[in-house]
Amino acid sequence: MSEPTDADIAGEVPAPRSAPLPLPPATVPAGPQDGDVTDELKEAYWSVHDGAAAKASVRQVLARLPQITRLIGGLAWRADRAATTAVVVCELISAAMAAFGLLASVAVLQHLFGEGPTSDRVRAAVPQILVVVGFLAARALLDAAVSVAQARVTPKIRTALECEFLRLTAHVKLEAVEDPDWHDEVHRANDRGLFYARQIVGQVVSLASAALQLVGSAGVLSILHPALLPLLLLSVLPVGWAAVRSARARFHSFKRWNALQRRVRIFSYLLLDVDAAPELRSDTAQGALLDEHHRLTAKIAEEDTRLGLHAALLNLAGRAVGGIGTGITYTVLGAMLIAGWLPLQAGAGAVIAIQAGQAALTRLVDVAHLVYEHALWVGDLLAVQEHSRKRLQREGGQQAPEQVKTITVEDVHFSYPGKTTPALNGVSMTLNAGQTTAFVGLNGSGKSTLAKLLAGLYEPQEGGRVCWDGVDVCEMDAASLHRQVACVLQDPVRFPFSALSNITISTGTLTEADPQRVMDAVRASGADRVIAELPGQWRTLLSKRFKDGQQPSGGQWAKLAVGRGLYNNAPLLILDEPTASMDPPSEHAVYEAVLRGRLREDQITVLISHRLASVVDCDQIYVFEDGRIIESGTHDELMANGASYADMFTLQANAYQPRPTVKEEAVRK
Repeated sequence: MSEPTDADIAGEVPAPRSAPLPLPPATVPAGPQDGDVTDELKEAYWSVHDGAAAKASVRQVLARLPQITRLIGGLAWRADRAATTAVVVCELISAAMAAFGLLASVAVLQHLFGEGPTSDRVRAAVPQILVVVGFLAARALLDAAVSVAQARVTPKIRTALECEFLRLTAHVKLEAVEDPDWHDEVHRANDRGLFYARQIVGQVVSLASAALQLVGSAGVLSILHPALLPLLLLSVLPVGWAAVRSARARFHSFKRWNALQRRVRIFSYLLLDVDAAPELRSDTAQGALLDEHHRLTAKIAEEDTRLGLHAALLNLAGRAVGGIGTGITYTVLGAMLIAGWLPLQAGAGAVIAIQAGQAALTRLVDVAHLVYEHALWVGDLLAVQEHSRKRLQREGGQQAPEQVKTITVEDVHFSYPGKTTPALNGVSMTLNAGQTTAFVGLNGSGKSTLAKLLAGLYEPQEGGRVCWDGVDVCEMDAASLHRQVACVLQDPVRFPFSALSNITISTGTLTEADPQRVMDAVRASGADRVIAELPGQWRTLLSKRFKDGQQPSGGQWAKLAVGRGLYNNAPLLILDEPTASMDPPSEHAVYEAVLRGRLREDQITVLISHRLASVVDCDQIYVFEDGRIIESGTHDELMANGASYADMFTLQANAYQPRPTVKEEAVRK
């Protein structure tokens, strides 16, 4: 709702708008109806690399493969050197076994197509057949060894990357987390980079295997006859062309299909969402959503059909062209056999080698596209890690004290990125131990921003300072400073842990507690009654995702959050609208605990509230407006001033007074 104007408050009719809103149309589509249904969808942060392989040329893909191989090889080497060495060695030997197996097969053919009785030729071929079997068995063992070594190294890469990724992103400055671009990068790296980091090792191994097999086939042909190498190219290039076109079509279609699925998920989410369920049913809106869902799923079915037909036609064209190339190859082979350039058994071996080369090239093309695109996601992950290292909180420096007598704020300025108006513009104040200070003012006036600077989550700009007993917080280790600040926010985190862990996590632990301190904190916040009513009390898991888990109400979560902040027992306690979702008795009890029954006498307490009745007993009240402090003093002093604070307090107080009846109003007039 818009804020009331002065005319509304005075009871006057507001003037007409300069540009009156026209009547809406009688019908409006729920989304794009014709053409590409994905046109109105903004590209999702996690889809920026989808279809990248389809846009890249063959030269670009091939040029980047060595770089990708070095990247993945480096990750594997750091994760497990022994397993990485085993993969490389076994893969090389396996490729050699494949080449020797082809040569042994040619030797078998030489015996079978040689002169003499059939029985003699078969007996002569037996040793070579055993050699072929030996090579095949050895290759099978080597491939198994590659799989075992790969199974060892792949999880280690994923674990190392994920642990480092989460460690870095969990410790960057708050400004980084609130940066939308960084936020997108981090979630893209988490959703896609970590996923493909696990897959890409096996893909690179498959890529290397296909490349080595292709090289092995070429080597066998060059041994049989140098003129056979051009025939390999003539045979495999059409197959490669068809594989490239087919792979690109799949990638293009996947990006479109993915966008369609995103739009469908909007409707699926609304139909399944527990928060939307009451309104959907009261408005009987399910049918409208189901109709739009059906329209979009029909589009997806059309896309699946289109892709299938396109792939079939591409495959047919590729096989036709490949068949022509293979026919030419075999024709040339026949001519070479007739001319006596090539023995019959060598020609048969050439056929086997050419077929092996075709299969290896097809596999190489398919895997190369996957590796190219998935490497972009892994590169994203590594870039985010490097970016995060540059935006980490301060480490080292002076440790924040466990007690503080005075916190001074000196000419503090702060502006959010992309904002032209400063959030804080020259704010100064002094906070003393044992006192409670209130920040009041309109939304966006700078109250919460200053609280974050006090907590060390932001750093002052333009030379301003926040000092603890004269020491600039920018000279302190950030983590040590955060440990000495307890923050209770309006929308606290609902940790899916036990009730006890929800209290103790404020001191950095889920498993250890000071029993008496916990009890004092939950009694002061009113959370003791919440926990007492839980089936397992302290051990109850607070999430419906767990068996027998419980889901507290918003007000109950608020009490737990206040208890969490009080348990921290830090020298600075910041309460930012902590009781917004509490009932009046609970709110009163919390403020009694914070203002009068404080658990730590030397604590500096900062209270941010729009309910001015809760700040009446504060030792000092600061009134914020447009990033500045326009008033300060006790409640009585500010009321005596008759300025902004007095106006806001009177406005809220009058809202609790009974309105006069029509008859009383008439008598008054």
